[in-house]
Amino acid sequence: MDSKIKGLPGNHIKIKTADSNLEFTKAKDQAKRKAKEICDDPMLLSWYRGDTAESYPDIECGRGDQPAWIVYAESRGGNITIDINAGQYIFIYLSLP
Repeated sequence: MDSKIKGLPGNHIKIKTADSNLEFTKAKDQAKRKAKEICDDPMLLSWYRGDTAESYPDIECGRGDQPAWIVYAESRGGNITIDINAGQYIFIYLSLP
């Protein structure tokens, strides 16, 4: 099953875990490890929780055709998207040299 979130920036990496009750902290750590496989120092720009629809940053901005957390990350150069369990958690990173 694919995430229903569209318009995610950059290199898309999907992770499937057997843990349907995956906690946010564990998901964040898992995403960071995966992003570090692509670059040495990834910077987390935004995230989304599919089960609660909670996101960071929780701001109003952008064009209105995309959620603010995507617009925020995209406008800051977000180029790595880690999607865990088809939208259960999504993390957008900027790869730093």
